[in-house]
Amino acid sequence: MRVAPLLLRLAIATLVAFLLGGCGSKGPKPAPLPEFKPAAKVRAEWHANVGNAGRYLFVPALYQDGVYAAGGRGNIVRLNSMTGKTVWRIDTKAPLSGGVGVGENMVMVGTAKGAVLAYDLDGKPLWKSTVSSEVLSAPQAAAGLVVVRSGDSRIFALDAKDGTRRWEYQTIVPPLTLRANPGVIIVEGFVIAGMPAGKLVVLNLANGGVVWETVVAAPKGDNELERITDIAGAPLVEQRNVCAVTFQGRAACYETERGGQLWARAASSVGGLAVDDVSLYLSEDTGAVVALDKHTGASVWKQDKLSYRSPSTPLSFGDYVVVGDFEGQLHFLKFEDGSFAARIATDGGGIAAAPVRVDDKVLVQTRKGGLYAITVK
Repeated sequence: MRVAPLLLRLAIATLVAFLLGGCGSKGPKPAPLPEFKPAAKVRAEWHANVGNAGRYLFVPALYQDGVYAAGGRGNIVRLNSMTGKTVWRIDTKAPLSGGVGVGENMVMVGTAKGAVLAYDLDGKPLWKSTVSSEVLSAPQAAAGLVVVRSGDSRIFALDAKDGTRRWEYQTIVPPLTLRANPGVIIVEGFVIAGMPAGKLVVLNLANGGVVWETVVAAPKGDNELERITDIAGAPLVEQRNVCAVTFQGRAACYETERGGQLWARAASSVGGLAVDDVSLYLSEDTGAVVALDKHTGASVWKQDKLSYRSPSTPLSFGDYVVVGDFEGQLHFLKFEDGSFAARIATDGGGIAAAPVRVDDKVLVQTRKGGLYAITVK
């Protein structure tokens, strides 16, 4: 039976709001916070606020001794990574939708109208460029180029000196896609991106040419909703391998240079991946946090007590796997078995973006704009 287009779009809107924005009044009930005996001590060493994220997702960035962060109302801040004290704060005078990227001695953000704004490390404006649609993720910079992913799944390379366009990549996009923030990563002359319909593409940084591409999970199902297999999180590159996970599909790893598949297994996630010496970690769309053997994809453990709490993309941090949730709770799981070691509350705003390592601290940004630097002992 086919689903009417209007009903399909309503179903997608509900699904995306639940998966990417946290749990609302409809849908499965989130699991209560689990009780456990703490095995570690956590504390907030400092916190700051950069402004509400609105319906967008922002990820702070570390560069040298500075933490750079942005909020939806147009603010960008540079904080001292050790103390959290403000070094500078600027108002871009534009509602922001993606950031922060730092590289090539620049700070970069994007707007809902497709503008890319570049500043020097002191917060002084350098240039403004425009791409085809809203910028939902942090621009990345390397080798004299700024690479930007737009909301219509196009990828642009801009000259880092003045923002002029150097090349563009585009692909066929299915009728329905997740509203996600996968962005791109740049590694050793490659631009790597996960795309709608389960496509993983590796481009030549210099000219945008396709080095190789593959389909991590092919769309299946009787209607457009069932056929969504987007890669909604950033791919992971580690030890000459690139890995990705799709929604309603698979997780898989490939050789970075040639694209040969190393392993693949069933999985479904709207986030990205983390890795340590032994395992690959992901948060399933049902809320379970999963560890897989990074060499074979075999199951190592599964922590299902965060069901429907919208856990973020994990961070591997020493002896712990760290995820945030839709209520702003930050969970520390033991890497060897996934059991709970510690938990700390932030400001109640959802933690949708992956936590970031900042020296000996875990840094998170909430949807309310809170920045929290957490230590664990």
